[in-house]
Amino acid sequence: MSTPAPAPAPHPLNEALGHTASDKRLEVLRRVGHTGSISQAARDAGISYKAAWQAIETLSNLSGLPLVDRSVGGTGGGGARITPHGTRLLALSDALAQARAGVLARFDREGLEPLPLSTGLGLRTSMRNQLPCAVVGVQAQEHGTLVAVALQTAAGDRLWSTITRDSADLLGLVPGLQVLALCKATAVAVQPGAGDGVGGADVQPDALGAGALCRLHGQVAQSTGEAGGQEVALALAGGGVWTGFAALGTNLHVGDAACAVFAPSAVVIGLSE
Repeated sequence: MSTPAPAPAPHPLNEALGHTASDKRLEVLRRVGHTGSISQAARDAGISYKAAWQAIETLSNLSGLPLVDRSVGGTGGGGARITPHGTRLLALSDALAQARAGVLARFDREGLEPLPLSTGLGLRTSMRNQLPCAVVGVQAQEHGTLVAVALQTAAGDRLWSTITRDSADLLGLVPGLQVLALCKATAVAVQPGAGDGVGGADVQPDALGAGALCRLHGQVAQSTGEAGGQEVALALAGGGVWTGFAALGTNLHVGDAACAVFAPSAVVIGLSE
């Protein structure tokens, strides 16, 4: 089997243009397709298995499509196969890389004036939970400085984010706007079965009480650590992965039905410039 083609020498502007982080994740996906193994792809890329799994999770969440089919088995984590969606994503990446190289070459050759760069371009964050959503409602809360933003995933799941009115205005949040819902894994409790909280499409932002919680349903895709300290990656019913921690005394296994529960105040809204 031939080895992957060496990557072209990086352009000095790639890091400033937010290119490197995506390239690293795509490299992991490409190596999974070449080796048929996430653990081998991690070794070849010089990173941990967990980091490789997180790279695939992030790409899957951002694309909203399953990119890798993974079979469980053995200490190495079993085999893995890139889906047709993953193959198309890599093909698109290659085409964009060629177009990008052409633009950068023109910039060097002709001294083109650069476009204004947003301060948020290429932002890297420690928040592993990232899910594309659409804004479906913005509702002022009882205390006028806060608003509840209703978000809907591509699969129709409903989330909420509680933010300040100023933040909502600065982001220009209106129904139909495509955004990214982000949440720290440490703010997410993973419970067996249906879990508690509110999450149905019939719940409106103005009906949220002080103790209201968001929830996402799925199956355990990965679990590390002992009972009470388990870090759990939940494969969502509508696609994507949401990571959190199991409560004390809970012991979840791969394939178990579970629910991610978190507060609307823990959901950060990201917006591409």
